Amino acid sequence: MAPVYLGLVGAMLILLVKFGSELWHLLSHAFSLSESEIIIGVLTLVDVALIMNLLIIIIFSGYENFVSKMEDLHSHHDRPEWMGHIGFTDLKIKVIGSIVAISGIELLKSFMNVENLTNRDMAWMVGIHLTFVVSGVLYAVMDRLQGKGH
Repeated sequence: MAPVYLGLVGAMLILLVKFGSELWHLLSHAFSLSESEIIIGVLTLVDVALIMNLLIIIIFSGYENFVSKMEDLHSHHDRPEWMGHIGFTDLKIKVIGSIVAISGIELLKSFMNVENLTNRDMAWMVGIHLTFVVSGVLYAVMDRLQGKGH
């Protein structure tokens, strides 16, 4: 699994380039962009940041759960609280929660540009987002029910 996690680190580097590119675009055109274009640009930055945060959680918790414990970091003062405590079920809940947030941001970006979309496109986007929301709620309910049964 270690090569997979290294690949995810590579994906983070690609996202960092995308983030930098979008930030540079916003900064260099700040006075010529419309308000909605700026909002869409900022939402893109938030979207990339959420995806990168999700990758960090997956990389560290997956590495600790499936490859090797990071014993040297257990007493480090900067170690996040969640490290070493996220199981597979918790990871699934965090992933689906992040997917819902990312989907919501993409939906908001689409609404900012609604004049270029058909009603059918918007209906599909809302339907897919609602599917993610319902899936997230069902995951959380199943997790809660399993926790009470033990």
